[in-house]
Amino acid sequence: MTLKVTHVTDVTGDGSGAGGTGRGSADGPGAPRRREDEWAVLRVSGELDLVTSPALRQSVHDVVATGRHSIVLDLSGVVFCDSSGVGVLIAARRLMRSCRGRLRLILPAGGAADGSHVNRVLGALGVRRLFDVYPDVDAAVDEESRPLSA
Repeated sequence: MTLKVTHVTDVTGDGSGAGGTGRGSADGPGAPRRREDEWAVLRVSGELDLVTSPALRQSVHDVVATGRHSIVLDLSGVVFCDSSGVGVLIAARRLMRSCRGRLRLILPAGGAADGSHVNRVLGALGVRRLFDVYPDVDAAVDEESRPLSA
């Protein structure tokens, strides 16, 4: 299986809990102007391992290179994650902290099919507490929403 990273949208965290009002494509000539309170959402699916993790690392760096410092990684479609994948997540956290940015992860709690594999791996390695984890994109971009407990 491969890894797929899709830059879904730029979402405004307006506190409404409904994903905000600033939805729109981040790419293309007609893209809306970006505001600092918008989140870049990267939807990740497949296997996050030694072979595929560089693609996620590059995607995060590409977003930051455009001046974006608020990133949501939707990992709900990741069915496998090894230590190199965890290393990329930790490196992304370090990068976002170095540029005073924000990184939020989406890790649903139930079933391997909906992303709990990554949650279990992070917990087993003792690094789950390093991340702000949310159940879905709406909660992740809502400035009033609290992260799930570790």
